[in-house]
Amino acid sequence: MIILGIDPGYGLVGFGILEKNGGNIKALDFGCISTDKGEKLTKRLEIISNCMHEIIDKWHPDEMAIEKLFFNKNITTGIPVAQARGVILVAAQERGIPIFEYTPSNIKMALTGMGKADKKQMQFMVKTLLGLQEVPKPDDAADALAVAICHSQTNQSMMGSI
Repeated sequence: MIILGIDPGYGLVGFGILEKNGGNIKALDFGCISTDKGEKLTKRLEIISNCMHEIIDKWHPDEMAIEKLFFNKNITTGIPVAQARGVILVAAQERGIPIFEYTPSNIKMALTGMGKADKKQMQFMVKTLLGLQEVPKPDDAADALAVAICHSQTNQSMMGSI
């Protein structure tokens, strides 16, 4: 099974592609879609959509896992992130890919056993679980791989997608 993990954003969208074969997982690809902050939001959303289609068409994921939005203090930043997340969801839906959502605490719990793990603990676990030489960079790519790992360790496929 090929899993596409997404850490949503509008400046940087982290993505990670995992292959799950039985109990084994392997990173196939990871990186970020980046948009220029000097561009209008609509242009940035178009770039995200086009890049998502390219990633999906290259890897043909069986399922997509995406981090749920979490608004802490700044709702103003959250609105464009929510719009970018919508574009990402539509891109997967257009290709018929089942979509699964995880909260940040779900992801942390799946990787470390602690729902309040810090970023360094998460990055260490991504590196360790995937047998990588170093922590994936930028952080958004490591976060996307964490989302995909979380999905690979759950039975969400049995319960249905969003």
